[in-house]
Amino acid sequence: MSVFGVFAVLMTATAVLAWFNERFLRLPSTIGVMAAALFVSLMLIVAAQLGLGAERWAEELLGQIDFNAVLMQGMLSFLLFAGALHVDLNRLLERKWSILSLATIGVVLSTFLMGGLFYLLLRLFDIQIPFIYALLFGALISPTDPIAVMGVLRGAKAPKRLETMIIGESLFNDGVGVVVFSVILGIAAAGHDVSALEVGKLFLEEAVGGVFYGLALGYVAYRMLRSVDQHTVEILITLALVMGGYYLAGVLHTSGPIAMVVAGLFIGNHGRVFGMSEGSRQYLDNFWELTDEILNALLFAIIGFEILVLDPEPRLLPIVALTVPLALAVRFVCVGAPISLLARVRDYPPGTVALMTWGGLRGGISIALALAIPASPYRDVIVVVTYGIVVFSILVQGLTVGRAVRWVIARIESRDASRSAV
Repeated sequence: MSVFGVFAVLMTATAVLAWFNERFLRLPSTIGVMAAALFVSLMLIVAAQLGLGAERWAEELLGQIDFNAVLMQGMLSFLLFAGALHVDLNRLLERKWSILSLATIGVVLSTFLMGGLFYLLLRLFDIQIPFIYALLFGALISPTDPIAVMGVLRGAKAPKRLETMIIGESLFNDGVGVVVFSVILGIAAAGHDVSALEVGKLFLEEAVGGVFYGLALGYVAYRMLRSVDQHTVEILITLALVMGGYYLAGVLHTSGPIAMVVAGLFIGNHGRVFGMSEGSRQYLDNFWELTDEILNALLFAIIGFEILVLDPEPRLLPIVALTVPLALAVRFVCVGAPISLLARVRDYPPGTVALMTWGGLRGGISIALALAIPASPYRDVIVVVTYGIVVFSILVQGLTVGRAVRWVIARIESRDASRSAV
């Protein structure tokens, strides 16, 4: 089947699933689409077990999709830019040290802690895996997914300062996570250690370079936006920023995800306000909101269908079941440690660590990184466990994060009432 044919089938399936969710399930759009796709996939698998062979065509279709390339080299640039476009930069800067510590120290700490525990867990089940591959798993599961987080938090009505921290962390920690993953993957592929100087150089090129490159992209686009007042041209400028800028980031060996976040923040908080008329601003917002919604639905539908091309061995199911709470526990520790230190100089609402733990969803980025691991005896184990964590994260955490938000709000109100009484 041609590329257009594959895309046409997926888009049609996504539209049907989105309609079914809106008409009957009434779940948050991304979660509902993924749940429906997952249900269809499981029905196809059951049909195959009954000898109907109904899943073969779907498997062949999905086999033509390079999920890592589709997300990491295609959708991600659009989704990160669209997500950052409406984030309040002033609120973000108020929480800059919290976000920076969680997106750097938290990710690195989580990588080693999660990797070590995953290595020990596999040994308990008599599955031998090199420690470097366990660290790869730790690196790809540590960053929270900004696409999943923003999609769920939109309707959760979390306190603004907490929402800013969760979204801000997720926007930046995926870029740092990709850098850490790339370093560890390079060590695994080369079979020898990489010096601290090389790691530092890579971090500067990717993460720090991505920030400055994103600022440069945003400034150039802003100057172009300011010189015209025609919404079609202005939308084309932002499309060029996203597509051309993300591609050039790969050529320059700097972080495309971080560059898109920074450029989105710049355009959203400066370019829209000072470089565009009210009418053009409305067109731009509508375009990127619609693009964000469509790509989100398509992405989560693909995640739901991906189970068709996995080959989960029965022995891996208890490992998945144990790794889910393990990942939550590690997340709790790695969020709690930086916040406990910063709490000496900043005031955090009660329940901050618990909400950031439960609201830190894993999504398509983790799956894409797992699928980027070269073929080896260990790859399938990592892919299956990663998929299990992502499905739990989106379906269970995503559906209950609203309750967690209400719990935090109740604790804040209780604390404020106690202070007033005193």
